[in-house]
Amino acid sequence: MIEPPLLALTRQRGDAPDDGAAAQNMRQLVQLRWIAVAGQTATILLMHFGLGVPLPVVQMLGVALALALVNLATTLAAPRHRVRTIEIMLALLLDMAALTLQLYFSGGAGNPFISLYLLQVVLGAILLPTPAAVVLTAAAGASYALLTLRALPLILPSGLIADSADLFAIGRWIAFVMVAGLLVMFIARISRNLRARDAAVADLRQHAAEQDGIVRMGLFASGAAHELGTPLGTLSVILADWRRMPGIADDPALVADVVEMQGEVGRCKAIVSDILQSAGQPRGEAMERASARAFLDDCVATWGRLRPDVALLYIPRALGETSVAIDPALRQAIWNLLDNAAEVSPHAVELEARVETEHLVIAVADDGPGFAPDVLAGLGGLYRSTKGEGHGLGLFLATNLARRLGGRLEARNLTHGAEVRLILPVVGKGS
Repeated sequence: MIEPPLLALTRQRGDAPDDGAAAQNMRQLVQLRWIAVAGQTATILLMHFGLGVPLPVVQMLGVALALALVNLATTLAAPRHRVRTIEIMLALLLDMAALTLQLYFSGGAGNPFISLYLLQVVLGAILLPTPAAVVLTAAAGASYALLTLRALPLILPSGLIADSADLFAIGRWIAFVMVAGLLVMFIARISRNLRARDAAVADLRQHAAEQDGIVRMGLFASGAAHELGTPLGTLSVILADWRRMPGIADDPALVADVVEMQGEVGRCKAIVSDILQSAGQPRGEAMERASARAFLDDCVATWGRLRPDVALLYIPRALGETSVAIDPALRQAIWNLLDNAAEVSPHAVELEARVETEHLVIAVADDGPGFAPDVLAGLGGLYRSTKGEGHGLGLFLATNLARRLGGRLEARNLTHGAEVRLILPVVGKGS
């Protein structure tokens, strides 16, 4: 995931209208600026009061305070502001101006910390387009030249160090370590952000491919549903005629078979109707708010009538007046999960429904062999199934339906069997 801010003062408050690369880069600069403010303040106080080096403390601490106030304003405004690349350049120029003032008050170009200009130039080369980076480089060169011509001298008290060259050598070493450390930290974090962005883009592409597959399957399914309507209607009429025929009506076994066939034809017609309804209505208009308990009761009862051979244990746990968004395909998705469980465990299928942290959890468990590791790793992928090539469509459709409703699909292996959880957001909850 994308790196969180290093310091608490840089954490986002609220949702930003734009959280792209510019906003991420601005947060990185804010972090570095807090480090710069703390480092400048500590160095000024140590040099002036600890080592006795006379410095214009008021002016230098004033620059650090102004930089801190600008940083605080940037932190507060960032969540409500769309960050642009030009603002990144202005932020770097501001940091460069503050550094120039601090160096002006403490020896100018002879100050060992003059190498901090390289930090600004390298950051500009990484974060900015070429023209803006050139402007930043020119500003750094002009500042260096100005400090060579004009600056307040840095006067070291006698006896501070036997050879003043040693003090400047130590300062140059400290400056080198600071620049190297800050660059490594910043570039490493930017690289992690880029990798996270690439992973997010790959995930979006995968979702787009899955949605394209759903569209193609939807077109095929709606066309097939139209074609199946007539033969299913014909079968329904023929079965009704058979049931009234004396040869069949007098044989209880044949009557039971005909009734079972009528039930299966009725189920096929209901599935066809659901497909046509889903294909014929816009996504937003097809959804409605309904009681979770009533919906699940009806869904389980209907499935139980269609699959009387399966032992289903239904456990609704304190659902109360919980409401969820019902999509026309949600019933079929739950039936698919139950069908999958019944195929591997017809004598031990369980559906448990409960509310967890503003989500309705519909858990379907079986007593079968469980999922293979590669199926769990690619859960919800198209045709990822232990049943062989061409299967796995039920979990794929359930995954995408859950995503469309703002939820998710999870699966895990139990000690005996497996459990698939359909997690949907709650849209209303009564007392």
